[in-house]
Amino acid sequence: EPCPWRIIDDIGGAFTMGLIGGGLFQMISGARNAPKGLSRRVLGGVVRVKERAPILGGQFAAWGLCFSTFECSFFHLRQKEDPWNSIMSGAAAGAVMVARHGPKQMLGSAVVGGVL
Repeated sequence: EPCPWRIIDDIGGAFTMGLIGGGLFQMISGARNAPKGLSRRVLGGVVRVKERAPILGGQFAAWGLCFSTFECSFFHLRQKEDPWNSIMSGAAAGAVMVARHGPKQMLGSAVVGGVL
């Protein structure tokens, strides 16, 4: 798939994954922290999902945007489609996503992003 469309596709996939996974996690978290009673727990879970799941979906989409943009950039720079593009993209995306926290955190996040 060509790169501009790959980036858009990856953003949508990452948003969906974050929204669904975040929705499940937030539903359980909201139900656990709600007052006793089945209806209150269900309502607490639903409220938590409505508040927090879109935020997590947006965070996943931002990471997907960084990763896909770096991957397409490395592909065009190196003119190769190999696993090193994904490794370098994960490291670069991890570093960029925590750039506000300083170079030490950037390095740690880059290592984790490159390994994953």
